[in-house]
Amino acid sequence: MPHHRYRPFQDRVDVPVTERTWPSARVERAPLWVPVDLRDGNQALAEPMDTPRKRRFFDLLVGTGFKEIEVGYPSASRTDFDFVRHLVTTDAVPDDVTPVVFTPARPELIDRTFESIAGLPRAVVHLYIATSPVWRDVVLGRDRGEVWRTVREAAERMARRAEAARDSHVRFQFSPETYNLTEPDFVLELCDGLTRLWDASPDRPVTHNLPATVEIATPNVYADQIEYMHRHLARRDSVILSVHPHNDRGTGVACAELAVLAGAQRVEGCLFGNGERTGNVDLVTLALNLYAQGVDPMVDFGDIDAVRDTVEHCNRLPVHPRHPYGGDLVYTAFSGTHQDAISKGLARHARRAAESGVPAERLPWEVPYLPIDPADVGRSYEAVIRVNSQSGKGGVAHLLRTHHGIDLPERMRPDFSRVVQEATDDSGREATPKELYELFAATYMAEGDVRLHDWSIHQEAPGVHRFVCTLQSGDRVGDHEGTGTGPLSAFVDALAGAGHQVDIVDFAEHKADGESTAYAECRSNDTTVWGAARAASALTASVEAVLSAVNRALR
Repeated sequence: MPHHRYRPFQDRVDVPVTERTWPSARVERAPLWVPVDLRDGNQALAEPMDTPRKRRFFDLLVGTGFKEIEVGYPSASRTDFDFVRHLVTTDAVPDDVTPVVFTPARPELIDRTFESIAGLPRAVVHLYIATSPVWRDVVLGRDRGEVWRTVREAAERMARRAEAARDSHVRFQFSPETYNLTEPDFVLELCDGLTRLWDASPDRPVTHNLPATVEIATPNVYADQIEYMHRHLARRDSVILSVHPHNDRGTGVACAELAVLAGAQRVEGCLFGNGERTGNVDLVTLALNLYAQGVDPMVDFGDIDAVRDTVEHCNRLPVHPRHPYGGDLVYTAFSGTHQDAISKGLARHARRAAESGVPAERLPWEVPYLPIDPADVGRSYEAVIRVNSQSGKGGVAHLLRTHHGIDLPERMRPDFSRVVQEATDDSGREATPKELYELFAATYMAEGDVRLHDWSIHQEAPGVHRFVCTLQSGDRVGDHEGTGTGPLSAFVDALAGAGHQVDIVDFAEHKADGESTAYAECRSNDTTVWGAARAASALTASVEAVLSAVNRALR
C-alpha cells in the first residue's frame, strides 16, 4: 500500500503546547452535552428526517435531559426551516432547554436563520466557516484576511439581527470548521475577534466550538490543541469552550474525553455516533463512561432500549449489537470463562445485598466483565449469559438456575456441559434457556428400562429403613425389598436384589417454587453417571434421581 502518499500530522499543523496539564487532570463533573442529531446527524442520513420523526427525536432528547439541542440548519432546506417553526408554533421547547440553529457565513442564509427562530424566547445561532489551509485554498479560494473579513461581516449581521429580535435572548456560537488542521494563531485571532465583536460576558457567553472535522492524529494531539486554546482565549470566563470530534480514526470518544481533560466545557455529538463518514462522537458512550466512573452524567439513559428504539426509528439505521452500552449483546457472555466469572459475581452481589440489608440496586457494583449493572440502563439479567458451543459449565448452570430453578451441583456441571456442547456443536447455534431445560430433562429425567411401579418406605427402628417396591427391569417385573440406614441405602439394597449393583458417590437436593430437585452421582455397571429428578416431595425426587442414574448407566 502506498503509505508514502500521506503526511503525518506534524507536517500538516503546528501544535504549540509543550507543557501539558491535561494528563494529570480528572473529570469530576459532566460537560454540557449538545446533541446534533437533528442537524449534523440528519445531514448524514440517506433519508433525512421529516417533521414527525424530528419531533419524536427532539422529545426523546428533552426527556433524556439535554439542555441545549441543535435543532436544525434552517437555511439549508424547507424541511429544516419548517421544523424549527414547528417548535416555535407548538410551544414544544421547555423553559430550561435552549435550541441551537446552524448557519454558514452568508448574509441571506443568516437572515433566513433568524426568520426561523422568530418567537423563540431563547436560542443560540451557530456560525461556521472552514478555516484550514487546504479548505481555504481548495474550497473557499480565500486567504486568511478574506476569511476573517467574511466572518466579521457575518458576525456583525448576526449581532444586528439579535438586537432587533427584542423578544428573544439570542447567544452566539462560532465554529472554525477543520479547526484541528488550522494554524492555532489564526483560530485564536478569529475567536478572540468574535468574542470582542459580540461583547461576550459571563452572563451572555459566546461558545467557541473547535471541531476535529476529520480526525488526523491520535487523541492526545487534539487534547494539546484544545489546551492551547483553553490557555490563550481572551475573556476566558465569558467563553464556553466546546468540541465536536468526528470518528474518522475510530477515536472520537477518546478525543472528546481528553479534550474535556484539556479544558473543554461542552461536547457536541450524536446518540450512538451517527454522522457523516464514520460518524460524530457518541454521546451515549461518553455519558455512560462517566457514569461508570461514579460521575453523574446529567442525562438519563435508564431505559437504553427505548432510547435506541427511537434513534433507530428516526434515523432508519440500526445500532450495532456490540455498540457500547446500548447494543443487544454488550452485556451478554457466550464464553465459558466469562460466564463463570459473571455468574459468581452476580451470586456474590446478591449475597452481599442480603447480608448488608442494602437493596441490590444500591449496593456498590463489583461484578466481573460488567462495567455497569445492566439493570441501571433498564436491561434485565436474562440475556447476560447465553449458551452456544463456546460456552462453559458456569454459564449453563447459571441459566438453569435463574430460569428453571435447577441448581446443578458443582461436580455435575461438567457432565451436563458436555451434553450441551455436543448439541450446540451439532446445531451450530445458541441454546435458549427453554432448550437447555428440555435437554436437561431428556438427558436426566427420561424413563428407562428400569422402572418403579409401586414403592413405599417403612422405618422399622431408629436408623433402620425398609424399601418395598415393584420393579420392572426390561421385560421382567418383580417385587423387591431392601433395608438400610436411610431411604436411599434401602432402595440401593432393593436394586441389588433385582441384579443392579449401585453405589451412591455424591448426592444433592434443594427445593424451589414448591418442587424438590435431587441429583445423584452413582456407580453402576462399572460406570459412574449422574441422575436427576424433580417431584413434589424430596423423598420421591431422591429415589427417582438414583433410578435415573441406574438407567443412564445401562445405556
